[in-house]
Formats: sequence, structure tokens, C-alpha cells
Amino acid sequence: MMIKVYTANAFCHNGNGGNGAGIVLDAENLSQQEKQHIATEMGLSETVFVSPSTKADFKLEYFTPAAEVELCGHATIATFALKNTIEGVTGNFVIETLAGLLEVNIESDGRVMMQQRRPEFFNLYEAEDFDMCLPIEWVLRGNPIQAVSTGLKDILMPIDSVEHLRLLKPNFKEMAAINRQQGVVGIHAFALTDKKDYIAECRNFAPLYDIDEESATGTSNCALACYLHRYVEKREEYRFLQGVSMGQTSEIVVRIDAQGDRIESVRVGGYGKPTGTRSIEI
Repeated sequence: MMIKVYTANAFCHNGNGGNGAGIVLDAENLSQQEKQHIATEMGLSETVFVSPSTKADFKLEYFTPAAEVELCGHATIATFALKNTIEGVTGNFVIETLAGLLEVNIESDGRVMMQQRRPEFFNLYEAEDFDMCLPIEWVLRGNPIQAVSTGLKDILMPIDSVEHLRLLKPNFKEMAAINRQQGVVGIHAFALTDKKDYIAECRNFAPLYDIDEESATGTSNCALACYLHRYVEKREEYRFLQGVSMGQTSEIVVRIDAQGDRIESVRVGGYGKPTGTRSIEI
């Protein structure tokens, strides 16, 4: 049997770039093994499977080429950008995920914003903990290295300049070992910028899940916005660039509703663009 898989980019910047995801819109009859096979064959960082839900408007399941993950921001954005394009839908929806029930909104101009969990802050690290996988002399001292999650746990790594961020060439084998040991999806490296519109440029590495680098990651940048809100600067909206080093410049927007230091809600979003279809045999 052949399964139709749409492809779409999420977090596009001026209509280009972004991060690609595979999307199966009618996945209710697929087994977990078949979903994993499709995701592996697609070879994209994530493929999302959409099916009916008894708890929400839709159920979304996310698979990397190697394993299922609880949540994927860019695949969610891509899914609803696709539905907006081919079905013309806008408005508010609730999705069922392994990370819980989350709200998604398709705005009138096509931007998709999705709810994330309130942030959880985990272990703090020293730069020297990463000397086998990154040049620790480029780590920005003074800001913490910390694992943070709004759905998926990443280690947030401050780098001292955008120039050094773009020059990073991680040892992915050693990084995957650290990620496994610490129980995180990956390392989200970032450098603060002097740009008016963007507070930081980012790179995301998740070799443990066969994703050496991604050009846009919603959950990681949600975690980063919450980190910046706590340690650097309180804003209602944070904008990030990602994927520059990959030639896939992406724009990620995070909106935070907070009462003082307490973050009440956090949403991440951007624009998406359908890019094609593939047929995968199962």
C-alpha cells in the first residue's frame, strides 16, 4: 500500500528557508511500526501523523528517522500551514500530543502559533562538561548553561558571538553520548545579537536522534525565550533566527504572557509553506 506524505517548511523567513517536515493527514489506520518506517524513509528531521482524537480536534504523533518524540514545534506549524493552504482553515484548534493537549491558532495572515507547556528548568552545567564536543573557549561566561523544557528538554548553550556560533563544528558522537547521559533531546546553541528585530541567532544539534542539525526548532526556541526572560531580558515577544549556517534561514516567534517572573503561558509560531508530496510504500 502506498501512503501519501505531504512535505512543508515551517518557520519560513520572507517566504524562504525554514525547516521541512513530512505530514500524513490520514494516519488513523497506520501502526506504530508503519509510522516509524515512513519517517525513516522520508529522512526528514520529523514526520508528523494526523488522526482523529476523542480528546481534541486532532491527534498528532511525531517521529524522527530513529524514534518517536513527544512533540515537535516545526512539524506542528507545518501541518497547520498545510491545512490552511489546502483546506482554507483558520481559527483555534486543540491537538492531542504525548506532551499533552495544546492549543494551535491559525491567524488571518496564515501565521500559525502553538501553545507550549509552561517552562521547566533543570540541571545547570559547566562549560567544561562539553569540552569533548564543543570549543568551550567560545562559551559565553556569565550566563548559565541549563537544560530547559516547554515540551522537549534541550541544553541551552550561550555562545560569545554570532561569528563563533556559525563556526561551530561539533563532535556529534561525543555530543550524542552527553545527550543520552543527561536525558535531553539535544543542545541548542545561541548567541545574542545586536539586531533590532532578532534577539538571538541559534543552532540546534540533536545527533542522538540522527539529526545533526536542524534549521528551525519551535520547542527549543520556546525554551530559549523562557531562559532569556529569566536571565537576560523580559519581553512579551522574542524573535530568533536559525538555520543561517545551513543556508536555510528561518524565523521563529515566541510570545510570553507573564506576571513578573512567573510565566503563565508561552506560544511559538511562524509561517509555513507546502513544498510537495511523496508516496511511501508500507
